[in-house]
Amino acid sequence: MANGGPVKHGYPHLETVRAAVTALYKRLSYDTIHTFATSVVPADVAFCDTDDLYLGAQRVARELVRHFRLPDARMIVSFREMEHAASVELAAGPEYFIELNDRFRTHRRDIGAALAHEVMHVYLHRLDLAFPGTRDNEILTDTATTYLGAGWLLLDAYREDASSSQKLGYLTPEEFGYVLAKRSLVFGEDPAVWFTSPQAYTAYTKGMERARQDERQPPLTAAGWAGRRRYAKDRRHAQDRVVAAVPADAGASYAFTPDGSGPLRVSFPCPTCHQRIRVPVRGRVRARCGLCRTVLECDT
Repeated sequence: MANGGPVKHGYPHLETVRAAVTALYKRLSYDTIHTFATSVVPADVAFCDTDDLYLGAQRVARELVRHFRLPDARMIVSFREMEHAASVELAAGPEYFIELNDRFRTHRRDIGAALAHEVMHVYLHRLDLAFPGTRDNEILTDTATTYLGAGWLLLDAYREDASSSQKLGYLTPEEFGYVLAKRSLVFGEDPAVWFTSPQAYTAYTKGMERARQDERQPPLTAAGWAGRRRYAKDRRHAQDRVVAAVPADAGASYAFTPDGSGPLRVSFPCPTCHQRIRVPVRGRVRARCGLCRTVLECDT
């Protein structure tokens, strides 16, 4: 939790975020992912200063448990002085003990954001889905919270001005915006109308720009002129060296590989779930991602 300190920006964790999206699709399946097409709405996690602190926190926790479909999980919420925003005791259940930073006693509108991250820890624990290392596992948790419909709360808790700052979670504001944009492009849901923080809205628009770039990478037909020209150059180079895999120039996400006596093939990440797709190099090709079922128009 950044509380008055500097807030990191940009996309330093982007590869881990993309790996987390792929892991979600692999562990949950396309059908389960699409049961989360509707996000938590503000009215369900609203928390005003006149609400009883403990009863209100329990109510919001129950709503998040309902959203993540954990019907036999009970969250017991308490408050104490601590360095981080919150923590949860992961055990066999059905009761899980969540501790929130004392700061939330007076910043109640952000309680939903802190609880969303901790309830997701319980959800992933029950799925037995984890990344090695604390840092990567927390990035997985932030990404899953956001992609499955509650992470807009974490981004909305980001506020920054000349004299103060607050940010929850391990992702940067722009990375939260990127995952939200990925979700929006899949489900057609615009979370921008829910933001109370202008900085959160700005981060979301930047994340959307970055997410759109994923849809404009060659060999996709939506790639721009510069990308297509670079791709053609790399393809010629690969066709001259068909005996071994040929990586593309630095910065390109695609790679060429021979296929025995068959045609040269190109592999590239799906712009939706980031699983790599491999198709023959033979001009216009329509590919369908086997993981997220996205249909992709390619010019190989």
